[in-house]
Amino acid sequence: MRRTHSGPGLTPGPKSKKRLNALILAAAMTAGSALPLSAPALAADTSGAAATASGAVGTSAPYSETYRPQFHFSPATNWMNDPNGLVYYQGEYHMFFQYNPSGDTWGNMSWGHAVSTDLVHWTQLPLAIPQDDKNMIFSGSAVIDKDNTTGFGQPGNPAMVAIYTAADKATGKQSQALAYSTDKGRTFTKYNSGNPVLDIGSNNFRDPKVFWYEAGHEWLMSAVLSDQHKVTFYSSPDLKTWKHLSDFGPAGATGGAWECPDLFPLPDPANPGKQKWVLTVNLNPGGIAGGSGVQYFTGSFDGTKFTSDDKPYVPPAGTSLGNFDNGTYDGWQTTGTAFGTAPATGSLPGQSGVTGFEGTGFVNSFNGGDGPTGTLSSQTFTVNKSHLNFLVGGGNHPYAADTVPLGTLPAGTVFNDFSGATYGAGWTATGSFASSGPSTESLPNQLGPKVLDTYAPQGETGTGAITSPTFTVNSPYIDLQVAGGNHPWGQSNPTAVNLIVGGKVVATTTGPNSPDLTWTNWDMSKYQGQQAQIQVVDQNDGSTGWGHLMVGDIVFANAPAKPWDTQTSVNLVVDGKVARSATGANSENLDWASWDLSDLMGKQAQIQVVDHNTGGWGHILADDFTLSDTAAQSAVQRAHWVDYGKDNYAGVTFNDAPGGKRIMIGWMNNWDYGGSIPTSPWRSAMTVPRELSLQTVDGAPRLVQTPVNQLNQLTTGPSVHKENMSVPAGSTVLPATGKALDITASFTAGTASSYGLKVRTGSGQETLIGYDNKSGQAYIDRTKSGAVGFNPSFPGVQTAPLTTSGGTVKLRILVDWSSVEVFADDGKIVLTDQIFPDPSSQGIEAFANGGNAVLTSLDVKQMKSAWQ
Repeated sequence: MRRTHSGPGLTPGPKSKKRLNALILAAAMTAGSALPLSAPALAADTSGAAATASGAVGTSAPYSETYRPQFHFSPATNWMNDPNGLVYYQGEYHMFFQYNPSGDTWGNMSWGHAVSTDLVHWTQLPLAIPQDDKNMIFSGSAVIDKDNTTGFGQPGNPAMVAIYTAADKATGKQSQALAYSTDKGRTFTKYNSGNPVLDIGSNNFRDPKVFWYEAGHEWLMSAVLSDQHKVTFYSSPDLKTWKHLSDFGPAGATGGAWECPDLFPLPDPANPGKQKWVLTVNLNPGGIAGGSGVQYFTGSFDGTKFTSDDKPYVPPAGTSLGNFDNGTYDGWQTTGTAFGTAPATGSLPGQSGVTGFEGTGFVNSFNGGDGPTGTLSSQTFTVNKSHLNFLVGGGNHPYAADTVPLGTLPAGTVFNDFSGATYGAGWTATGSFASSGPSTESLPNQLGPKVLDTYAPQGETGTGAITSPTFTVNSPYIDLQVAGGNHPWGQSNPTAVNLIVGGKVVATTTGPNSPDLTWTNWDMSKYQGQQAQIQVVDQNDGSTGWGHLMVGDIVFANAPAKPWDTQTSVNLVVDGKVARSATGANSENLDWASWDLSDLMGKQAQIQVVDHNTGGWGHILADDFTLSDTAAQSAVQRAHWVDYGKDNYAGVTFNDAPGGKRIMIGWMNNWDYGGSIPTSPWRSAMTVPRELSLQTVDGAPRLVQTPVNQLNQLTTGPSVHKENMSVPAGSTVLPATGKALDITASFTAGTASSYGLKVRTGSGQETLIGYDNKSGQAYIDRTKSGAVGFNPSFPGVQTAPLTTSGGTVKLRILVDWSSVEVFADDGKIVLTDQIFPDPSSQGIEAFANGGNAVLTSLDVKQMKSAWQ
């Protein structure tokens, strides 16, 4: 998981005026940084009592809470994230994991512990390695020191040795340390006399995965230099002294911090009897579905260096509309000053290093920093090819229609701009804000020198309310600027601005999880002449991220405020309108983007590169505009993904699994919303264990995942079986129901454009698992899956490229009380998503859109609980 504040996805742009503390806190809380948390514990487990398959810690109550997974591991209580120290020893699979023994949000990181004899039924044991006064215990691995290279064991009783990242609470420094057990992992002793065993003085060096490398008769470690997007390799004879071997990266997807690497061999499908090496690397953010994700590389390992099979990317050929390598803008015209008078040839003064551009010149609107604005417009051209490919980087500020120029104030009367020493006459404050006043800020889109900011008095942990005097509603609208946390009124721990009329909240708004002040408005038509108050409420302590709110100008307005034009974007203008648009990723790295222009063939068009932003990341980068018959692919699209869903992260494999099997488990959550999922008294679960193999797909080795066979022992009762069932357009109810299911299904398209299954249906809720013929993608649609409103990034559709075999789509779907895992085409493509439906939503339906499909085979098996 993300535990530090740096990295290209979170660092503000050079010379940015973004407020750093807002960004740092957002990054920390959504990504798990080592900032102190003070959220009250929910049913905190500090006793260390064991939780068995029959119930929760220290009790006999079954695992039967709403949303409690029935065949996925989850802790009895409290917060859990990364699986750590996966190792098999003397008949037991050991799963350690990042654990907060004191609450259900991230913090106090220690190693929890569970064991299983079959990967299905788990017993949660007492805390294995607790944090101490100096260090939290971050992710790592465990090995059995069979040859007693450490001297920690005894003849006939080798030590189980944990290699973990010690995260210094005072300095943030991350180093690698040891703890050992001689009682099968039940108790551990920290190697305090020798810790840390590996320290390079970095705050971004973590997650050691160690295994015995028989060919070299030594221990090998892969760890990450997270902010550099590198995996770093070390060797050791005794786990105590380490020698640096090599580094791998940057490569693949680099949109966030790299974490939790794993290096292991698998049989090479192209060369029987030989091995192919696989390197998995987790990253957050920057996953294929957004937020955190797991990518992998195949290649070779010679005992010192990993070499990837991937070759340098060559974009599709085509007709250039501008590559900016001749020292000019190739006839393109500029306005404003942001783009200067000529293309850039590298980073501009005050700018961090720019990477990813082609040739010698590229478009860069950082002339003079983030403040200047302007446009760069191409000559008009005729669309005569189906794709426009280009490189883009810089700020993530998308184009929006119906905007007004930056700084435009709504027409009306300013009720408060918080520019004084106090909140204003008649305003009152309670709780942490009782003695506070407006704070001087420099937020994006800020009009005056100060804002109301609930962070200022006491940081994220402050709570209370700030309330206006009573006023008479006499304007058609109230327009107001709001930034900060997205925690709506009506949910737990809100950060909200409310309009109170007659003692009731009649209108409300919340922040966008951003420091950007954004205009919103309330329609006052129902409340004309009535008495009202505006109240800023912050009941959030920051434990779920962005636990504060900022309010700028409040205007009694004549009309709804329109959003300001703050775009940093590349636009295609056709018939005077923006027909396509792309923006950067808050990164100084340019990456490929592609527009499908097939519906615009023969049209006259113009490209406009627009910088209308003066705040953080208020610049745009672009290069190599090319009309082509083929779409270019971004680094994220080209990367190889373990899982295309939103909820599989920090995946690592077991050391010493029986039969030489390679079995992986991941954290079934996402840092985008991990601290907000609606579960209690625990938070987070693990994926089902998956056996890994390689198969040749389109001439290249690709990872294949299969749920472990041991899950079959949980199937119960007669299954529902159907064959060659016609599915007309619409939805067809199937004769099966359930909350925990193992489903296998095969479809052929017929005339349908998309088709598949709906699970956990009822009361307007449904989770769709389908296939789209036009795009060639499998997908999960959880927009109506149940509780989705706890975070704006949760509802959505996750997709994965899937080439059908003879027109047939094969799916295996594991449905649990709060998750779906989809294994398509015998595990060549996998999608994992959490869902939170009502317990009563248990229906199953087949669906087809745009025509009919055929459900060629269906088997639905009930899954009994592993906990009862």
